[in-house]
Amino acid sequence: MSKRVFFLVHDVARRNALQAVQDAPEGYCVEVKEKTRTLEQNAKMWPMLGDVARQVDWYGQKLTSEEWKDVFSAVLKKQKVVPGIEGGFVVLGTRTSKLPKSEMSELIELMYAFGSEHGVQWSDPVEYEQ
Repeated sequence: MSKRVFFLVHDVARRNALQAVQDAPEGYCVEVKEKTRTLEQNAKMWPMLGDVARQVDWYGQKLTSEEWKDVFSAVLKKQKVVPGIEGGFVVLGTRTSKLPKSEMSELIELMYAFGSEHGVQWSDPVEYEQ
């Protein structure tokens, strides 16, 4: 039996999911979780990160969009920083592609709040799905 994913959006999908659980061989695992971020949320995040990267100096440095993504997601997920093997530090992080929709909404709101505090002019007024 291969991996199966059911989006619980109507009764038929729920029944199919229940049947798949009942038919699953011994030792299989079931995970029920919120759907991950939407493409719209991802499309909203990257222009915002670009705006912050272009307009904000962070302790005397310009960070890339990818680095800002790490900064924001570290705040959201209360991530840990540990010493690296050969010096420096490593942030034990999370991938935004794995964030549930609700947490991605929190991340975008966090970015808006940060941008507001730092005078960021947003270039992309596109709304996103919360």
